[in-house]
Amino acid sequence: MTRMQEMSLNYHFKVEQEFGSSTHAFFGFNGTAGVWRMAAINEAGGWKDRTTVEDMDLAVRASLKGWKFLYLGSLKVKNELPSVFKAYRFQQHRWSCGPANLFRKMIYEIMMNKKVALWKKLHVIYSFFFVRKIVAHIGTFVLYCVVIPASVWIPEVEVPVWATVYIPTVITILNAVATPRSFYLVVFWVVFENVMALHRTKATFIGLFETQRVNEWVVTEKHGDASKAKSAITHQQRLGLKLSDRLLVLEFCMGIILFISGCYDLAYGKYYYYIYLYLQAIAFVVTGLGYVGTHIPNS
Repeated sequence: MTRMQEMSLNYHFKVEQEFGSSTHAFFGFNGTAGVWRMAAINEAGGWKDRTTVEDMDLAVRASLKGWKFLYLGSLKVKNELPSVFKAYRFQQHRWSCGPANLFRKMIYEIMMNKKVALWKKLHVIYSFFFVRKIVAHIGTFVLYCVVIPASVWIPEVEVPVWATVYIPTVITILNAVATPRSFYLVVFWVVFENVMALHRTKATFIGLFETQRVNEWVVTEKHGDASKAKSAITHQQRLGLKLSDRLLVLEFCMGIILFISGCYDLAYGKYYYYIYLYLQAIAFVVTGLGYVGTHIPNS
């Protein structure tokens, strides 16, 4: 699970942050390893707790005031990642729900802003928010977990090759290039990201429509301390004995649906979707049974 997170985060930092910094002098502040001018924070209105992404909120408001951001990729800092899947799910819910909710709250303010150029406003609205924070999550889940299985059961639904193979392949390669040492894991990364797309899509809709969990804040559990790691291992070993404690019903059910769709495609289909459907079904079932991120190696 750590390698999967590494691939996603490397793309985020090496591509998204670098691009935003070099072209528009703006990127979403990640909350750590950053230096702020007090004048920028004060002029932007200070920290606000209206969403679960207060760091991104501050960055957008400061940018609308005309402040410029500089990303220094040459500086290296240590970063601790969630080591158990439950913690990672909570983190991804916050990271998906918060930006969508912030987009809802700030889109009018961004459009009406007079201090920044039109191209920068278009970048923030379209590229930063709409494409990366909303469409990327929903589009991934809908295509791979809804449209492709539906095309198996409903022959009238035809998905063009460019949508199922060419474009996803290019996107996958571009993401994997940022982490060459893990390129051999790219297939695992794809199916894992599709599993997470289920939660990110749900969280995105929660943020857009401001439903009950919109401001849910669960501190991401991490085990950097050696003593904590030891107790965490013991805890995970206990969980391993009880399926009911680690079963994730949503993922498990999704895996069963995809597996049945794969069997149907194997028997009656003609586009070999079953190869993907079986792989994705395994990923959902393994995740649903709680076998992802349950082992914390000794350091």
